[in-house]
Order: sequence, then structure tokens, then C-alpha cells
Amino acid sequence: MNADDPAAEVVALTSELIAIDTTNTADPSGAGTERPAAEYVAEKLTDAGYQPTYLESGAPGRGNVIVRLPGADPSRGALLIHGHLDVVPAEAADWAIHPFSGEVTDDYVWGRGAVDMKGMVAMALAAARRFKRDGVLPPRDLIFAFLSDEETGGDYGARWLVDNRPELFEGATESIGEVGGFSITLADSARAYLIETAEKGSLWLRLKVSGIAGHGSMLHADNPVAKLASAVARLDAHRFPLILTDPVREFLEGVAELTGIPFDEDDPEAAVARLGNLSRMIGATLRDTANVTIFNAGYKTNVVPALAEATVDARVLPGREAAFQREVAEVLGPDVECNWRTRPAVQTTFDGALVDAMAVAIGAEDPGARVLPYMLSASTDAKSFQRLGIRHFGFAPLRLPPELDYSALFHGVDERVPVDALEFGSRVLDRFLRIC
Repeated sequence: MNADDPAAEVVALTSELIAIDTTNTADPSGAGTERPAAEYVAEKLTDAGYQPTYLESGAPGRGNVIVRLPGADPSRGALLIHGHLDVVPAEAADWAIHPFSGEVTDDYVWGRGAVDMKGMVAMALAAARRFKRDGVLPPRDLIFAFLSDEETGGDYGARWLVDNRPELFEGATESIGEVGGFSITLADSARAYLIETAEKGSLWLRLKVSGIAGHGSMLHADNPVAKLASAVARLDAHRFPLILTDPVREFLEGVAELTGIPFDEDDPEAAVARLGNLSRMIGATLRDTANVTIFNAGYKTNVVPALAEATVDARVLPGREAAFQREVAEVLGPDVECNWRTRPAVQTTFDGALVDAMAVAIGAEDPGARVLPYMLSASTDAKSFQRLGIRHFGFAPLRLPPELDYSALFHGVDERVPVDALEFGSRVLDRFLRIC
């Protein structure tokens, strides 16, 4: 491929980053795994002429890399481009191709992090290198941040940097990050690219029920395992109220325009059901969710334990946090102790010059395509950066084949990204950063 092509190195960068195992086990006693990937990124930036800032938090191995490229107009707010280097665990035995191979085969780059989010990291790294190497003067300052620990909330990455080194992001007014800019194919091959303008709040809930330990052969009216199991079963069966937020309404209205199928505001679930594989992701933005992910209790077959614990992954619509906590407490009942770890929702409007630049950049590569706002049901490092007053959009552009179940690849088995989608995204990002 031509060295002047903005997509020339993105596939190799993605493959090499995936081959660096940066599994985040969420074990606070273990060392971080991001340092080798952060050092790789820092070396690539140094080779291009930057002097990157490399930082680790109090935990060893949690590497973060930041560079700033000055723009033509210093009076304009800087644009932050951020991506995380850590990935969730993967069991190699479950995969068709080893999750840390970075193998390029069947027109895909395979491995953990291909979509979440080493592909976007590679696109940003390629753009940063190209701009510096070629002397490109962007219209505004660009801050590139390659971060650790996003998968467990950013305590050693974005959150730590915001708390301890906010000057690195001085002047930043807007940002782009993961899980946005990807395409969906609707009726008659109409294609839309979804821009994340909002994401649900994240509430990680620790549940605890205490009782009196005793022999398993006796009668027990105060068994904490049974009480907690009953409580989490009630929570699993509970349906939180359906609420149609502005980003979801705008998205469904846009889909209706593209497909010609009217959208009934009184029955948004019917409109979501027509979205195929995407319905799981969009459907999760119609209401709050609370999924039990860990259950711990007991230590011996013939002993009723004194303690049972569980963990719940809750995702909450903007403005619903207080009401959600009250509702959960009512469902669980008075015997269950609740401890919350909260990250607030993120929301902005779908307008402004940055949105226009996204539409222009995508339209240049895919004429006739639309851009639509949507709400992400999960969380990103935007939750940390909004504390600095930075307006956030999810924009990691990918043109995807219609048959690919993209949402299932996040944290899933056989995670992979199409080679041509990476090359497309690299061209779009290059154009976008030249006009942002």
C-alpha cells in the first residue's frame, strides 16, 4: 500500500497491539499489564518526532501516554482523542484463533481488543504519527491520550489523570472515543453511522446478606445464601420503567426516515425489535438494567455460612440514579446490604461544528450515508473526562458488513475487525482531524 495512504499502517499497528496481552483482571493486588503496550505506543510516537508524556499511577505497570499536537488556532478549544490499552480476559480454548495472536486472516484482524478498542487506538496512533511526520497543521490543538484501566473504571488511567494531572488536558473542550462512528445497514442497503452522544450511568453494586453460621443438617430460618439468592432472583425478574430519552428518540426517528417505517413513540420497543442484532444494544437504552454477574457464598458442603455476597452490574439512564437506587432497594428488601460504586451518565446534543465535521468525513468515503445519534448502554472513559467539562462523542469510524454482529464482538469470543473497516476508519479519521 502507498506510504502516503492514511490507512497504510493501521492494520499492522492493530495486529501488533493485539499481540501485546494487556488483560485487565480487575485484581487490585496484581500488577498492571498495560506498560508494554504503552511503551510500544510511546516508541511509535517518539519515532514520529513527538516527546510523549509517559505516566503510571500508584499501581505498577498501569502505563498512560499523552501527546499534544499544536493547531493553527490556539484560541480554539483543543480536541481530545482518547483510547484505552487494556482489554478484558479471554479464554484461548474458546476461540477459533488465539485471542492474543493479532492474526490477519480471512480479511479480518483477530484477537481480544480488535474492536474494544485497539483498532481505534491504532487509527489514532497512525493519525498522530502521520500528522507529525508530514507536518500537518490541524485547525486546533489535538491531544492524543492512550490510557490504562478503562475496563474497570479508569482508576489507574483516565480517572487518575483527571484527578492528578488535569493540566495535560488544559483547554480541551471536546473529545472523541470508542463505540461510535460504526455503520448499520437498514432497508434497501441504506447505511447510517451511529455517533454516541450519550451513555448510561454505571453503578456497580455489591450485595451482602449476613446470618448465623451452622450445621447444614439442621433447620435454618436465617440462611444468607437462600435470602440473597431469592433477592437477586427478584432483581433479575424486575423490569424497570421504559423511558424514551432524547438520543434514543432522535435515533429511532432517523431510522424511520431511512426505512420508511413509521416510529410509534408509544411503542419504541417495536421499532427497536426491527433492528436485528443491534436491538440488544439499543434495547438496553430504553430502560435501566441490573444484571447479577458474581455470586459468592459458602466454604463447605455441610456448613450454612454466615455471609453471602453478590455483584450487580447496573446501567442507568441519565437523570435516573436516585430513583434507580430507591427502586433496587425496594426490590431487594431490607435484609440485603447495598454498597454502590457509581459513575454518572454522559449526555450531549447532536449538533455543532464537530458533528458537521464527522458527517463530512464519513460522507467523503461513503456518499449518501447518514449520521445518527445514539446512546451507549455501556461506559467509557468519557465519564472521567466530563468532570473537566469536556463534551464527548463516540467516534471510532468503521464501515461494517451488514451480516456482522458487531455488538456481540465486545467482550465476546472470536473478537475481530474487518481489514477494510480499519482502513476505511483510518481514512475517515484522518479527514476528520484535518477539518475538526
